[in-house]
Amino acid sequence: MPLPPLDTIPPDVASLDDYEALARERIEPGAWAYLSGAAADEITLRENRAAFERLRLCPRIFRDLSQANTRLSLFGREYAHPIFIAPTAFHRLFHPSGELATLLGASALETCMTVSTQAGTAIEEITQAATVPPWFQLYIQPDRAFTAELVKRVEAAGCSAIVLTADAPLHGLRNREQRAAFRMPPGFEPVNLRGMETVPPADRVFGSHLLAKAPTWQDLAWLRSHTKLPIILKGVLDPHDALQAASYGVDAIIVSNHGGRTLDTVPAAIEVLPSIAAALQGKLPILMDGGIRRGTDVLKSLALGASAVMVGRPILHGLAAAGATGVAHVLKILRTELEIAMALTGRATLAELDPSVIWPAS
Repeated sequence: MPLPPLDTIPPDVASLDDYEALARERIEPGAWAYLSGAAADEITLRENRAAFERLRLCPRIFRDLSQANTRLSLFGREYAHPIFIAPTAFHRLFHPSGELATLLGASALETCMTVSTQAGTAIEEITQAATVPPWFQLYIQPDRAFTAELVKRVEAAGCSAIVLTADAPLHGLRNREQRAAFRMPPGFEPVNLRGMETVPPADRVFGSHLLAKAPTWQDLAWLRSHTKLPIILKGVLDPHDALQAASYGVDAIIVSNHGGRTLDTVPAAIEVLPSIAAALQGKLPILMDGGIRRGTDVLKSLALGASAVMVGRPILHGLAAAGATGVAHVLKILRTELEIAMALTGRATLAELDPSVIWPAS
């Protein structure tokens, strides 16, 4: 039987890995497989961490840090720090208050949260409680008319950007989840998709209606014509796709391999980031997610071309362990680690982070 969420944070909790251990004790085994699992042999899942660990930092001394800060500006809005919450589904699997508890923890640290299409809480309820206007993660649905109405609804609710996920026209085969025979419990549904025309499951991939209705670049142009909100394209790993996205008028991209959950054996996001930054040459802001567990990971991402990062699984670990307090503490740990790493590498602002922060490879 899973343990209940903690009322207070134990004094020996010092890192995000500590939260993962606490969360595992509080999540039903099938839901843990759903949260922690990735595609196939989970090589990309492991590589997301290993690639960060291979990078070394170059410390600098006697730098003026008297005006140090982590502020950044994106799409005309000011953010207190570059650590954002990635879209993840069904937060009520991990805490009874679901997305509202996540939002409360995010608000305590002035963090921008991206609400999943598969959230279990209505977008209007989330935006009404938000102190930082959230972003909304969108899958273009086979029902395009419903998708257009959902975009209007998201705008009216007060979301400040749309995060269009591009790298999951199909679910990856997550063997850990399959072996656990995980099924969404009764009563769990993506409430923001109520009223959508449903698509029956397919018994094959090629030749199925799933691929016949999968989004294309033309659908990105269609979405651009339906909203004035910034569109952030999530799931870019190829520099050519990044350049094509820029030509279609997106406002930013997110370098991401979907946490290793869709296609296994693709490279770690941090490995791909420098080549995409080089291709774009500042045309678009770049965000990145995948494997971030330390403030030094955030620093490395910003040094190699990202404007900000997104964090997924660790937020849910904090949520499961201690609700809103756990989410806030996870974000606090990351932000404190980032500030210490910036100070010890002699960088007072995010604008001073560049590849020279990384120790040259031998």
